[in-house]
Amino acid sequence: MYGRFRFLLLVILAFILFSPSIGEAARIKDIVSIKGIRPNQLFGYGLIIGLNGSGDKAGASFTIQGLANMLEHMGIHVSATNLKVSNVASVVVSAMLPPFARIGQKIDITISSIGDAKSLQGGNLLLTPLKGVDGKVYALAQGAICIGGFSAGGDAGGGVTKNHPTVGRISGGATVEREIPLSLKNKQELTIILNNPDFITALRIAGVINSRFGDDIAKPIDSGTLKFRIPHEFHDRTVDLLAQIGQLEVVPDTMAKVIVNERTGTVVIGENVRISKVAVAHGNLSIEIKEAKEVSQPLPFAPSGEGSALTETEEGVIVAPGGSTVVSPKSDVSVSEEKNRLLLVPEGRTIGELVRALNAIGVTPRDLITILQAIKAAGALQAELEII
Repeated sequence: MYGRFRFLLLVILAFILFSPSIGEAARIKDIVSIKGIRPNQLFGYGLIIGLNGSGDKAGASFTIQGLANMLEHMGIHVSATNLKVSNVASVVVSAMLPPFARIGQKIDITISSIGDAKSLQGGNLLLTPLKGVDGKVYALAQGAICIGGFSAGGDAGGGVTKNHPTVGRISGGATVEREIPLSLKNKQELTIILNNPDFITALRIAGVINSRFGDDIAKPIDSGTLKFRIPHEFHDRTVDLLAQIGQLEVVPDTMAKVIVNERTGTVVIGENVRISKVAVAHGNLSIEIKEAKEVSQPLPFAPSGEGSALTETEEGVIVAPGGSTVVSPKSDVSVSEEKNRLLLVPEGRTIGELVRALNAIGVTPRDLITILQAIKAAGALQAELEII
């Protein structure tokens, strides 16, 4: 009895020590996608009407031509030279057609000005066909646009602008008119694609699926692809199978990577980043140069030379003919250097400990970027350093 209790205690202890924490787990549906089940991009050219003088100007010939073509289709013949388009704007309408979208389903659209319109506020989108890359029409868009902001200004220039007035959205502004053929019926095998390819993550996903359904139905092909065979009992219940797989949890593995954005001074460090034993010292060198001009005036009542007219120098100084004003440049150069201590980081320490140590001596984010690049050049940063 004691031996069985001891064995059970060891199993529980091993599970606690070597199993990943629940807080780190993610659902499979959040880190993968199914091959073939994806959205498709749609776009089209349209016209926004009803603008209060904030539309395209007379130089936007494509807007004038588009308006003339629309009127021609409505049986109204008018010359493009006789049209003014201050209340009309040319736009590109874009949308995402979700998988399994059916005829009559509503989808959101985004409208972006392509002319020189100042604002799309208060405008109405005319009927616009949305096409796919194959040139076929998959949806029709129309409706009142919402830009979530405004733009106001006067004739003398200046003004006030909130948000981006030349881009707007229409919620449910397009209706699906054509379906993309996609069916899960009679599928014998499906392919799982990882959003972030990784060999360890692929093995863990396959292990979790096989543990749940058995019979080794999942098999990793490479770091970003898994094949899984649909069991016989799920041949007519593929949706049920995918729903159950999507709810399974797995701990995704991540590469050791440091992301640096030098334009904004942003540094993002992964938890698996490690550094070798290294000594770090960093001191900022600041050089400040101040320029000034010294003016030397002549003595009062200086003897005059030929002529008596006063003259003005290029520097704007009035001088008498008998004297001379001398302007000489003066430069003041100062150099300052920080004196930081040498920091020794033991081998195997995490990058987080290095960052905390550097913060303790007052290193700024931009200094940290320089230090990380130097540590990487020295071969002590065991991670990929990506600069964006």
